Amino acid sequence: MKIFYNEKTQSFHLRNDFISYQFSVAEGKYLTHNYWGKAVSDNHSAADYRYADRSFSVNPNSIKGRKFSLTTLPQEFPGDNNGDFRESALNLRYEDGSFSTHLVYDSHEIIKGKPAINGLPNTYVSKDGEAETLKISLIEQTKKIEVNLFYTIFKDYPVITRSTEIINNSNLTIDIEKLLSASVDFDHAHFDLVQLPGAWGREREIERHGISRGIHKLDSKRGTTSHTYQPFMALTEPYTTEHSGDVYGMHFVYSGEFVANVEVDEYRKTRLQMGISPEHFSWRLDQGESFHTPEVVMVYSDQGLNKMSQDLHSLYQHHLIRGEHQYRERPVLINNWEGTYFDFTEKKILSMADEAAKLGIELFVLDDGWFGKRDNDFSSLGDWFVYQEKLPNGLKALAEKIKSKGLKFGLWFEPEMISEDSDLYREHPEWVLKAKASSPSRGRDQFVLDFSQKDARRHVLNQMKKILDEVPIDYIKWDYNRNMSEIGSQDSSIRDGEVSHRFMLGLYEVLEDLITSYPAILWESCSGGGGRYDPGMLHYMPQTWTSDNTDAVSRLEIQTGTSMTMPISSMGSHVSAVPNHQVNRITSLKMRGDVAMAGNLGYELDVTQMTDEEKAEVKDQISFYKEHRKLVQYGTFYRIYSPFDEKDRTSWMIVSKERDEALMYYYKILDRANTLSERVKFKGLDPETLYQVNDSDVHYYGDELMNKGIYIDPLASVDGHGEPMPLGDFRSEIIKLSKVITN
Repeated sequence: MKIFYNEKTQSFHLRNDFISYQFSVAEGKYLTHNYWGKAVSDNHSAADYRYADRSFSVNPNSIKGRKFSLTTLPQEFPGDNNGDFRESALNLRYEDGSFSTHLVYDSHEIIKGKPAINGLPNTYVSKDGEAETLKISLIEQTKKIEVNLFYTIFKDYPVITRSTEIINNSNLTIDIEKLLSASVDFDHAHFDLVQLPGAWGREREIERHGISRGIHKLDSKRGTTSHTYQPFMALTEPYTTEHSGDVYGMHFVYSGEFVANVEVDEYRKTRLQMGISPEHFSWRLDQGESFHTPEVVMVYSDQGLNKMSQDLHSLYQHHLIRGEHQYRERPVLINNWEGTYFDFTEKKILSMADEAAKLGIELFVLDDGWFGKRDNDFSSLGDWFVYQEKLPNGLKALAEKIKSKGLKFGLWFEPEMISEDSDLYREHPEWVLKAKASSPSRGRDQFVLDFSQKDARRHVLNQMKKILDEVPIDYIKWDYNRNMSEIGSQDSSIRDGEVSHRFMLGLYEVLEDLITSYPAILWESCSGGGGRYDPGMLHYMPQTWTSDNTDAVSRLEIQTGTSMTMPISSMGSHVSAVPNHQVNRITSLKMRGDVAMAGNLGYELDVTQMTDEEKAEVKDQISFYKEHRKLVQYGTFYRIYSPFDEKDRTSWMIVSKERDEALMYYYKILDRANTLSERVKFKGLDPETLYQVNDSDVHYYGDELMNKGIYIDPLASVDGHGEPMPLGDFRSEIIKLSKVITN
């Protein structure tokens, strides 16, 4: 790992064993992008861009005259209204109403390690030599505005992280109307775009298509990252597959509104950008003030999409997730939500806990309905005190009874929301998030609590701390169940354009306080399932409820899409009752378990209503999962068959770091008549290791399994006569491989 600077050519080269990133200073002023891709020697890092006179291009003062133009220059961080007619990376509005911004190179600094970004989630390093950071200082000469670009390269990852800082060194006030975190120009447009759109109940679908002239924009205008788009995009070569070809990805370490642009210009050059969405954003900087953007993770793979995913998984596991649970095996839990919804009593909860303990479940989570006067979703958000009529002995007594059964105890909160029918609303209606002189819309019959107001967030924080100090709690599920609208603050001191970002800063402040004050608690993020499943939240909460949709077949797509960017250790996956509550589908308990066991296993149903046969099967599932839990949560993940490509089948694989054990998951979604068995080729094994299959006498070498494959369909189910029996739709199998120990 090294950051090189060539003083003679004014060129920069960030390089490790996997990637190179090069840019230089053109004309002594303009930051020009040269290369991002597989590692190359530090020989020709200077710009080799070909200048030419282009009609209708404008020309800044240059010794090259008409041949030099920002219209065509591949830039690192383009300004605004300066002759580059493509998407800018920043828009500034000055006191006189002008908005032309010419940024030129001023200086640079190479920093050992990686500086933190105050108040924002970010990747980090914990040891010397793990990363180096390059700080590039640009200036707007006439306005005395400084823009600092931060680039960090990690020693062991094909990753560059980027963020931007702006400092107002003038004696004037400026308004930031747009400030992105990263912008990269490519000299061609031979790319496919991969994105992860979705909706509630079908998050992170994988879509891929060729790019064409114009601007393709992914964004959120919802106050949060949302179910609709993951703050991620990747450009791939058209020939790129899961396991071969080039990938250039960007992922935003932020939980609020974002924008990601792909622009192809008239010369078929491509600009890729990411940052805070300018839609609802403006930020005033007085003299001497600064603003720092969230960071973007830029990841490169020359081995396809799956390798990109593995590098993101590893980076986030080691350099984003923090705390006591970073590497700790996650408990098997039961959540009472789909088992009872709001209709529960202490007696009912304790009966569920009794059965859960017998099955080997380790954590009982009490979901929505325990606080205020909460019998439905019309009331009580913001009233974080125990609902005495429902839990007459209190929350502490309930938790202690559950823990006496050998279970840990978890609790649900939705701290960022407020119900109109609540004590908090009656006392502080001014804490509802809404634009001044407007009426707030309801979502799920609730309002958003204005976390940009310090008094509002501190009030909720103190309520939570009172509960956490009194009740022995091991786990918190933190929910967020509506999008923002009429974004603004009733606090006259907070400008409306700053509210959405100040809300996020307030949220991160509260989360930092809580995880620091209660480090032993396992925190799980939720937003109607996966509506805020982003790297920003992972910095505070090491796992996320992947989706409210618990249907096994639906989860094959949801968990496949999630695996594109997020580590398996962060992925909550539960077995629920059938017919499924979201899609009304009936699947076997085996398939539901086999899907859930590819994440952090949990159960979301009333175990007291299960048959003895079902309980025995669940007990076996839990026993198997515990035996392989470390491998599942922290092994290396491979996508073999994607449900977005194959439609009738899905297959995943998880391999240990030492490659001495592995699990291969196979799911048949829809069967067909009169089909033949197929071979499945495994991934990630040691070619020379001999593996035992499912504790049997069947042994294969790794190269056989990966190159030749084995027959797996029809699955090894048998009828009453011991004959193979294809079971039709919705069936699954987990194949266990373990290294054969020879004397």
